[in-house]
Amino acid sequence: MAKDHGAQIKDDTLYEELRKQGNSKEKAARIANARANGSLDPRGDRLEERTKKDLMKEAREIGIEGRSRMNKAALAKAIRGHR
Repeated sequence: MAKDHGAQIKDDTLYEELRKQGNSKEKAARIANARANGSLDPRGDRLEERTKKDLMKEAREIGIEGRSRMNKAALAKAIRGHR
């Protein structure tokens, strides 16, 4: 059973799993909350098939810095690195 991390964390189980993997508290919270509200697209193997606009939106939601200077391939790589 996952510990309750308060109202700011929407998926406590995923948050704890991400923290155990070595992710920062901020990154784990962003990913857990994005997955909980459905805004994080789980189609990791098909990122190249999505539009750059879609990738930019997901990158913004999970907090990837420097995304405005990235091309589509770089965005896909950065998003995979945050999953």
